[in-house]
Amino acid sequence: MTSIPPSNEVFIRGVTRDGRSFRPSDWAERLAGVMAQFRPGGAQGPGSHLGYSPWCVPTTFDGAKCVVVNRALREHEPMAWDFVMNFARDNELQVLEACLLPEPGAAPAGKPA
Repeated sequence: MTSIPPSNEVFIRGVTRDGRSFRPSDWAERLAGVMAQFRPGGAQGPGSHLGYSPWCVPTTFDGAKCVVVNRALREHEPMAWDFVMNFARDNELQVLEACLLPEPGAAPAGKPA
C-alpha cells in the first residue's frame, strides 16, 4: 500500500462546521492582508504589504471564500502559521488538505505566458 504525501497547501474555507457562511464577506482578503508581510525573503521594502504573500492567498473554492496557506509559512514563520490555524479553529472554519492548481492555459510559475 502506498501512502499519499501531504499536500503543500491547506485551504481554510469560509464555511463553519455547521454549514453556515462565515462573515464578514471579505474575511479572506482581510486575513491574507494581515499575513502579507510574511513572504519568502521577508518584507521586500516599501509597498511590499500591498500584495498578498505567496504563502497566504485568498481565493474562492466551490462557491465559498477561502484562504490557501502554504506549509512553507509554518517552516519560516511558525507564529504566523499558528495565527492562521488558530483563526480557523476559533471560528470553526473548515480546514482542507489540498493543492492549488494553475488555471487552464496558464504558464507554469516563473515562466512567461
